Amino acid sequence: MSHFVFSADGHIVEPANLFLDGLPPSLREHGIHVEVRDGFRFMMYGKKVVSKAALNTPPPVTDPNVEQFGRSNRIGVREIPGRLVDMEHEGIDAEICFPSQGLFLTKIEHPEAELASAQVYNDWNNEFLGGHLDTFVRCGILPVHDFKNTVSEIKRLAGLGFTAAMLPSLIENGQGIPFYNDEAWDPVFEAAQEHGVVMVLHTGTGREDVRAQKGPGGAVINYTIQACDGMHSIMHLVAGGTLDRFPGAKVACIESGASWLAALAERMDEVYETHHMFVRPKLSLTPREIIARQVSCSFQYDRACIMSRSVTSPKALMWGADYPHNEGTWPKSKQVVAELFDGIDISEEDKADILGLNAARLFRLPRPELAKAA
Repeated sequence: MSHFVFSADGHIVEPANLFLDGLPPSLREHGIHVEVRDGFRFMMYGKKVVSKAALNTPPPVTDPNVEQFGRSNRIGVREIPGRLVDMEHEGIDAEICFPSQGLFLTKIEHPEAELASAQVYNDWNNEFLGGHLDTFVRCGILPVHDFKNTVSEIKRLAGLGFTAAMLPSLIENGQGIPFYNDEAWDPVFEAAQEHGVVMVLHTGTGREDVRAQKGPGGAVINYTIQACDGMHSIMHLVAGGTLDRFPGAKVACIESGASWLAALAERMDEVYETHHMFVRPKLSLTPREIIARQVSCSFQYDRACIMSRSVTSPKALMWGADYPHNEGTWPKSKQVVAELFDGIDISEEDKADILGLNAARLFRLPRPELAKAA
């Protein structure tokens, strides 16, 4: 039986000078810009070096057998026709798209430069994907160094028809941003609830250094530990009462895996009950019930989340390919999807939900055939 497949994690690469050209000269020094020197292209956020790459980059490719780490030279990351070819190759009917440079936009500490940079990306994203809204879900970027800017951009995105927008997956000490259990976030989640914009926490965003571990095992540790980002933030959003105060607000953790969600829900319930004398605030539902009502997670390979769906509800789970990244399922997504449920006792309805319908409903993908499955 074939299913509608929605990838809840895909990436696009913005034009190289999008942020440099888009910001007014008065803000450019604070925003994302590129400096070329010594044969390298340095990506800068203000005066901070975020990444560097050799100027001699591989030519664009369409052959799925041609490999390059990160696969940023695939035509499909920059052009819609090439993207549609790759999606057909992978058996993917629709997807939500996330940025590349823009993943780290919250590193911009200047509030007005951060807002202007978010708007530059969001307007470009709207134009780039706007003609293909039955196939692609637009996800905006939200500024977070001034919550008045956050709320205003949620309202502006909703007016453009966006149904999703990014917040940092992790808030670290010293960033000048309140943790997610702080009531300062209430206007943001109230606006998200009112305007039906899903708050998306994409793994790695908000981290000061995504490659902090330089010692033995660093290549595994640095990526694996990002699965903890979603766990950390969902704990704060649930235990701190933010989601309880705004029951219509939805949160989606992307590329953090999903198998931790059931363990987190049960652990929080256990502590909420056994430590009830210390718990503040008191919640209207158990942590597990709030998670089931408002939290979704995307995953690629970790089948344990399917086996523990009785805890989270199958509605919380969304499969994603993470195109075109090496840790994703490209170019073998069809094989991964075909084997995803092997040995698991699961209904066709649950399979259909996990492979596509959950994400399509959450992000309100406008396709007539999906309305019948709602």
